[in-house]
Amino acid sequence: QVQLVESGGGLVQAGGSLRLSCAASGLPFSMTTMGWFRQAPGKEREFVAGMSWNGGSTSYADSVKGRFTISRDNARNTVYLQMNGLKSEDTAVYYCAAVSGPRGISTSPRTYNYWGQGTQVTVSS
Repeated sequence: QVQLVESGGGLVQAGGSLRLSCAASGLPFSMTTMGWFRQAPGKEREFVAGMSWNGGSTSYADSVKGRFTISRDNARNTVYLQMNGLKSEDTAVYYCAAVSGPRGISTSPRTYNYWGQGTQVTVSS
């Protein structure tokens, strides 16, 4: 079965950095578009970043542009989210997601077929 396992979350001071990882198994990773979403308490799940199946395209939420970078290593079946210049408003549970097939990047969580369990990111001000 498909598994997405996130790691790398934690507590960091404002202005600091974290790198999240998502290890995928059970799917053709090199043909799978990947995304990162986040959900803060009392808020809806929101798109953070996405990368196309071939790595040729990326997309970012306006709130993280210039601070976050998504990347993937198809040899390791892993997608990463490098987060720099963290702010208190970045505090949330971060989820990795995958959509079947070589599709374009979608910002809607409804598009994604598979989800990880989430990893908590807490930014202290």
